[in-house]
Amino acid sequence: MVFWKKLFSSSDAVDASESTRLKEDLFNLDNDSSQPQIIFSTEKDIDFYELEELCDRVGWARRPLRKVKKAIEHSFLVVSMWEVTGKKRRLIGFARATSDHAFNATIWDVVVDPKFQSRGLGKAMMKYAIAQLRSADISNITLFADPQVVKFYQRLGFILDPEGIKGMFWYPD
Repeated sequence: MVFWKKLFSSSDAVDASESTRLKEDLFNLDNDSSQPQIIFSTEKDIDFYELEELCDRVGWARRPLRKVKKAIEHSFLVVSMWEVTGKKRRLIGFARATSDHAFNATIWDVVVDPKFQSRGLGKAMMKYAIAQLRSADISNITLFADPQVVKFYQRLGFILDPEGIKGMFWYPD
């Protein structure tokens, strides 16, 4: 519980009630401001080509678009992060989570455009995703991390399994 208290007691945690306003800001842009804004959304209506281009920019292998579409459709939560300038928007971050809708969720496919990394935006996107999961009363949140990003997730309060690795995997031959 210390993790949750620490994560959500800070002033920069995103309130779940803010999600509706953020979603409305993204899809009902009336301003012609030339100042870019960063907006989060939980809408699943993502351009799969744009998402794969984002993944390509971070060096991920290309995935079949039909599978990307299926993964997003079956995700419990989809979080996208957009740079919005006037009526123009560009996908700069993405994450999704699967869940049993009661106790557990696993976060997948966390990606932030390299031009926007090291600005705290990945941290903000993850806090937003966690807030969304917690507002759905999900208490156990897991993820898989490549070695080079383990410290990033540890700074967000995720811990390596203190009892050793319990996860097991099965892969086709």
